[in-house]
Amino acid sequence: MKVSFEWLSEYVSLDQVSAEELAEKITRSGIEIDEVEQRNQGITGVVVGYVKSKEKHPDADKLNVCIVDAGQEEDLQIVCGAKNVDAGQKVPVAVVGAKLPGDFHIKKAKLRGVVSMGMICSAKELGMNDKLLPKELQEGILVLPEDAEIGMPITKLLALDDQVLDFDLTPNRSDCLSMHGAAYEVSAILGRDISLADPAKDLVEISDAAADHLSVKVDTPELCTHYAARYITGVKVGASPLWIQNRLMAAGVRPINNIVDITNYVMLEYGQPLHAFDADKLENGNIEVRLARAGETLITLDDQERKLEPHMLLITDGVKPIALAGVMGGANSEVTDATVSIALESAKFDGGTVRKTSRQLGLRSEASLRFEKEVDPGAVVPAVNRAAALIQRYAGGIVHQGIVESASAKAENRIIKLSLDKINRYLGTELSLLEVKTIFGRLHFGCGDAEQGVLEVEVPTRRGDITIDVDLIEEVARLYGYDNIPTTPIEGPTTPGALTASQSLRRSLRRLLAHGGWQETISYSFVHPQSTGLFNALTEGSHPVRLAMPMSEDRSVLRTSIIPQMLDTAVYNMNRKQDNLAIFEMGTVFYTEEQTLTRQPQEIQVLSLLLTGVRREKQWNIGAEKVDFFDIKGALETVFEYFGLSASIRYVADQPQSYHPGRSASVWLDVNGNSQRIGTIGQIHPELQQSYGLNDTYVAEIALQQVVEHANSHIQFRELARFPSVERDIALVVNKDVEAGELLRVIHAAGGELLQDARVFDVFTGSKLGEDKKSVAISLTYRHWEHTLTDEEINAAHTPVVTSLEQTFGAELRK
Repeated sequence: MKVSFEWLSEYVSLDQVSAEELAEKITRSGIEIDEVEQRNQGITGVVVGYVKSKEKHPDADKLNVCIVDAGQEEDLQIVCGAKNVDAGQKVPVAVVGAKLPGDFHIKKAKLRGVVSMGMICSAKELGMNDKLLPKELQEGILVLPEDAEIGMPITKLLALDDQVLDFDLTPNRSDCLSMHGAAYEVSAILGRDISLADPAKDLVEISDAAADHLSVKVDTPELCTHYAARYITGVKVGASPLWIQNRLMAAGVRPINNIVDITNYVMLEYGQPLHAFDADKLENGNIEVRLARAGETLITLDDQERKLEPHMLLITDGVKPIALAGVMGGANSEVTDATVSIALESAKFDGGTVRKTSRQLGLRSEASLRFEKEVDPGAVVPAVNRAAALIQRYAGGIVHQGIVESASAKAENRIIKLSLDKINRYLGTELSLLEVKTIFGRLHFGCGDAEQGVLEVEVPTRRGDITIDVDLIEEVARLYGYDNIPTTPIEGPTTPGALTASQSLRRSLRRLLAHGGWQETISYSFVHPQSTGLFNALTEGSHPVRLAMPMSEDRSVLRTSIIPQMLDTAVYNMNRKQDNLAIFEMGTVFYTEEQTLTRQPQEIQVLSLLLTGVRREKQWNIGAEKVDFFDIKGALETVFEYFGLSASIRYVADQPQSYHPGRSASVWLDVNGNSQRIGTIGQIHPELQQSYGLNDTYVAEIALQQVVEHANSHIQFRELARFPSVERDIALVVNKDVEAGELLRVIHAAGGELLQDARVFDVFTGSKLGEDKKSVAISLTYRHWEHTLTDEEINAAHTPVVTSLEQTFGAELRK
């Protein structure tokens, strides 16, 4: 909302307060002022002149030589090239020594041999926004009204010495979308009286009743609680007074004609949008407010045909639509130069309905802006009376007796009870009853004596944002001054902020993988329904969660696994020649055990990995090496080792859904005698791999909740070994179905404290061993931390290992 400082001073005395100081005070009181705009862009020495004569320049066809009376001792000879300059006009004249915006100085000049003693100016040359001028004044020089006084400074005539405060209003402060609202605010802030004229003071009605010419019917009283109309005849459409035009332009509104300008002026003054219909174009003077019917159209004032929908509120004359309620009028009832009778509308339309219509049709106007934020229901009648009085005065209108209206709700002030104790308790102040009542008095809120410490505050209809007692406390705080509210130290125990165990683990995990060369991806939680049938081992037996209002079919279900989206990422990168990928993502997957969702779905935090391409590029002396199952398994082992879970993790050959039947496994966590599957790992199924067009691709997905619960990332340091280790290699012949991991598990259990490490270094199969046999070679490392091991000690530790392998798996030592 652009508020003219000069206009504002009509309501509240602004003596000894500059526009900048006022802007600072308003901002400190809760309404931010974006800027203080100076309408004078640097004009001095420009006055009103009268063109006495105009003759063609003797040596230039496009120039004219004008004799101008500018209130000087002598008439001025000025050369002007504007096409619209003519004798008998009042125009702005920059005399010699004048200055124009852009630090442009006017000097005596000679144009094609003719002396020019000044310059006749256009609106642009005066620094004015010519787009806000009437269309006929946007080209050429600015032609002034005939009654402009010769020699008057142009800054005074056009109110260019005014300053404009740009109010940046929050949605709840729609009361300040009017000059009256701004005046009440400034009055309260400065503690000065406000002076508002009676809108009907100068209104004179004739005895002929408006109800004999107009009728109003509201079919939707819930969407239009009050509709008021006045009937005015004998109007003469023309230019509005210059002072009205100046104020409209200061507010960023383009003047059109006296009728439209007066309705816009009153809208800015009261915050109540008005509309004038050509009454002779209404069918029998009927005005009906109703919802649009299917298939109806309306050509609006911008000459665009609008297709209407049943939720849009219309103004009709019983036969045809004539306006979109609160948004824009129709061309079929527009006020034109031939208009002599008008029906002047003032109404309270539902803000939500106006907002929906405005947005759907792409029509934003000053009127719709105010209706959307809810106008003051108490301003409907005063605004129409004020506009009628102005039309009577400046358009020769004859106002007929009475207002034709339909009202389903009465505008009443709101009574709110508030205790002084609550004010001081909330603000931490010690305000007295007198101080609080003084503040409410400055706000022009009625306030009687407190009974039992409770005030009854009467809030006027213009302040629709104040509905409960804490709203009143906020008003007290901002007018008392936020800087005056005492600072209260925080008391009681304080707890320093910290990450939860889950947050800390995820952060560490992200850092670990990133430092290991993996790149993180982030994908949508919404996926295509087909994706929920893949890689759902962690949510097996459950149902995917469908969205009630999906943005599209491709984003209509919550994901049950992250791996399908990682495959899409891999395809995207491979299509752009990025074949080597090591990516990870941590996120949430969702599922429910209900066929029809009645409660919140289950959520699981997971870590997903994808690996494809080569681990080492081809070089002159070595060939390329493709990644395999053990590369991604190694990444998982690094993760589990980092969180102290290596000894509790085992991999079991498995065939989870969508995985390769011979190159995949389930990941199990064994803790405190309990064993649970926490994830899957392996190559994706060949058919799925082919459908995606991928190379050999390996994926893994781990539930993080169990990792968080049992992680032990505390690092224990110990001194470097001072005594040598001893290695013993054994080759075991076992059945082919015996897993190497099980062999290592038994070895570690039987090896005792001296066994430091055990690792598989060879696997051999052949006819010599038998059809169902294989040889697994394992290297065992023994060490004592306090002395060098003897053969007897080594044998004592090694023999139980061999015995356990023989008894558990029927293993035979190869010699």
